[in-house]
Amino acid sequence: MAARTGEWNPGRPDYLLVAVVALLTAFGLVAVYSASFVRSLVDFGDPYSFVLRQGIWAFGGAIGMFVMARLDYRRLRPLAVPLMGVTIALLVVVIVMGVEGGGARRWIGVGELTLQPAEFAKLTVTIYLAAWLASRGGSLRSFEHGLVPFVLIIGTVSALILLQPNLGTTLIILAITVTMFWVAGATFLQMLSLFGSGLVAITVLALGAGYRAERITAFLHAEKDPDGIGFQTLQALIAIGNGGVTGLGLGASRAKFFYLPESHTDGIFAIIGEELGLLAGLSLLLLYILLMIRGYQVARRARDEFGQLVATGITTWVAVQAFLNIGGILRVIPLTGVPLPFVSYGSNALAALLLAMGVLVSISRYGNDRGGYLDQHPVDRRPRGAIIRREQEP
Repeated sequence: MAARTGEWNPGRPDYLLVAVVALLTAFGLVAVYSASFVRSLVDFGDPYSFVLRQGIWAFGGAIGMFVMARLDYRRLRPLAVPLMGVTIALLVVVIVMGVEGGGARRWIGVGELTLQPAEFAKLTVTIYLAAWLASRGGSLRSFEHGLVPFVLIIGTVSALILLQPNLGTTLIILAITVTMFWVAGATFLQMLSLFGSGLVAITVLALGAGYRAERITAFLHAEKDPDGIGFQTLQALIAIGNGGVTGLGLGASRAKFFYLPESHTDGIFAIIGEELGLLAGLSLLLLYILLMIRGYQVARRARDEFGQLVATGITTWVAVQAFLNIGGILRVIPLTGVPLPFVSYGSNALAALLLAMGVLVSISRYGNDRGGYLDQHPVDRRPRGAIIRREQEP
């Protein structure tokens, strides 16, 4: 049967990207076991409880990543609206009848089988917004057809997540979507309006709730209350300081013996620094930087705008989340409570990330540096520089 004009032929995936994701996930399993076995033994009588659950979800996520990598990512575009509808419905269900824990309501489910919709919302919002932005054309640059609908879409999702409450995830989704809006061709005035209003909103939200205000206080004045609101901030820094350059040795952390709260989730980077030292911490940072470089290269080489925007959003997601976690542990920014991508314990977070990586790998298979068309269209192998924003007539 003759090939249809313009049909794409997938090429090889970005193997370096796949290798970085596999390495981060494998390292995360080791780190989760080391950071959690004390709490796991106390809570469940089994030192392997947390790491076994993480391993099961890592295996399931790896299968999902493989399936998504084999799928033509363009098939996700017609599903953008249904996916967004399901996401909003699940976020509403969380608020109405979700499982409560730690002063927040972020899960739905029964017993140990729970779903955290906010984690998967990062991917579905990225897909929906990419499809929406790619369909706007020149109208994106207008306030009434570009900025206002964008703010309404993102504002709805952000409000539902803030009600859980979950400011960290909200910040990540805002960073993803604003970056995609810029790459799609937003004007400087539109971006200035977004940053101005966003800064005011985040300031009000950060100071409006008691626990958020405490995190700001802990960031600025942790030493004034070392046994209270400053405890987690200071214990994380002490753990990293104890590790020095080469660390105390794998499994030898002292902070995980209930000195550092959430040592296997939010605080896992501090445990890594204590056990494996500065060199391991820097190596982990380099892996995130490499993943970010490869991700943005996939976006730059994408053959269509939808693929470019999805790849940009997914890469920004990992980069911003890693910065928020590590920055909070190092006291560069206030603690936000977000997990370290691929490394922290968190089944839903890991599964969502691996699914997103599958989509990113799928986009890489159809890039203009590999694959091509099944008929007469040649592969454009010209370098394209940095991420190219869509050129439009004013």
